[in-house]
Amino acid sequence: MGTEKTGTGDPKGWQELGDETFMSADDLRRYMSEMQMARATQSMESMDRAEQARKELVKQLTERIDLTPERLKQVLQPLRAKLRTAAERGDTELLVMRFPNTLCSDRGRAINNSDPSWPDTLTGRPRQAYELWQSQLKDAGFSLSAMIIEWPGGMPGDVGFFLKWGASTP
Repeated sequence: MGTEKTGTGDPKGWQELGDETFMSADDLRRYMSEMQMARATQSMESMDRAEQARKELVKQLTERIDLTPERLKQVLQPLRAKLRTAAERGDTELLVMRFPNTLCSDRGRAINNSDPSWPDTLTGRPRQAYELWQSQLKDAGFSLSAMIIEWPGGMPGDVGFFLKWGASTP
């Protein structure tokens, strides 16, 4: 009776639970450790892939695009639709661009400190987006603000450009 663990009357029954072999506490700890290692490996692989994608994005955003009239239309048409949708929701601002702070010559310091010269730190497509706002949207009553929108490890991360409209727009 002391060897009966599963209620089967079979002294070997305590070694099996259903179709699976019973695991000792050491086996279970080893199994859990292996599972944690597998998850960590997958996580590291995912982080490596994410870092590679981020590097590709920075490389792409470093290069300005040729804003032909057709390309400008391709940029402004979806923007107008997003602005209309935001206004219908009652919003007075819209995140229109997000980019790594490495596309600022000071890694976002001027933006974070609300330095009025922050546009001078922009490079690549963020600079081009700022210029597009100046030439196409500013006179239409839109303001543009930039702010750090992510703080990984307490350090400035990605920057966001926000188009604003409404009564509070300067």
